[in-house]
Amino acid sequence: MQHDDRCFDCLMSRVRLEADLTGVTPEEYGQIYEHAAKLLGFLHSTPYTHPVVASLLHRSVYHLLKTSDPFSELKKQSNSDAADVLTLVKNDLRDFRDIVTAAVIGNIFDYGVKGHIIQEDFLSFFRQEFKSGLYIDDTQKILSLCRRVVYFTDNCGEIVFDHILLKFLKDHGAFITLVVRDAPILNDATMADATSLGLDKIADETYTTGAGVELGIRFDLLGSEVMNALDSCSLVIAKGMANYESLREEEGLPPIAYLMAAKCEPIAEEIGVPRGSKVALLRHP
Repeated sequence: MQHDDRCFDCLMSRVRLEADLTGVTPEEYGQIYEHAAKLLGFLHSTPYTHPVVASLLHRSVYHLLKTSDPFSELKKQSNSDAADVLTLVKNDLRDFRDIVTAAVIGNIFDYGVKGHIIQEDFLSFFRQEFKSGLYIDDTQKILSLCRRVVYFTDNCGEIVFDHILLKFLKDHGAFITLVVRDAPILNDATMADATSLGLDKIADETYTTGAGVELGIRFDLLGSEVMNALDSCSLVIAKGMANYESLREEEGLPPIAYLMAAKCEPIAEEIGVPRGSKVALLRHP
């Protein structure tokens, strides 16, 4: 696994944010920073994927910060802000492409990427991004495969828009297996977040990634129910960059629809789009 040095700068910026959210002193932060830098120095030479590296780092930092969820309040606020925006824009979402575009814009609710800014006026930002549309638009091909869907969620805030996409799929006859994070990490959605918004009532079955405090997808830790769903589904929908990074090199999977904003340079370059581009990208592993 070739690690991009820019990813480590981004990871260290997350450590800074986590420290700020928990209110540590400058002296305490200095110790945490030194620990994190040494850990990343070691992980740089490992064959681990970026989500695995990031997860190891965050678990270690959470332990030092004596917290299991430093993003707890931000997640609640993101869901609230997204719900307010959705109330005002939902009548503009007329078809599958519109709903997918909204779900991808929701992916921009991400506090874990260096240089990526969450807009305070999200309603104006949403309307601007909705008007610009998708940079890669495979929505029609994706829709044709939506019979049995395994849907991997990403961030809070974003899952408010996932709700309307899941409902569209269900209303059009899809069988949906919803998969959320197993435990809090960054601002990713857990089972508690999904059930609080009623996503589990739309999906036919809802599971977690089974990996504890872990970003992305660990196939060695996925439960048998999710593995069985992957074996029998017609499409995987993967939200966000961590899920993309987990799935991009896996073989033997069904077609995968990556719905995300390319919020960092390494991912944007890999996909071949400008940074910040919104994509609904269908790939056949």
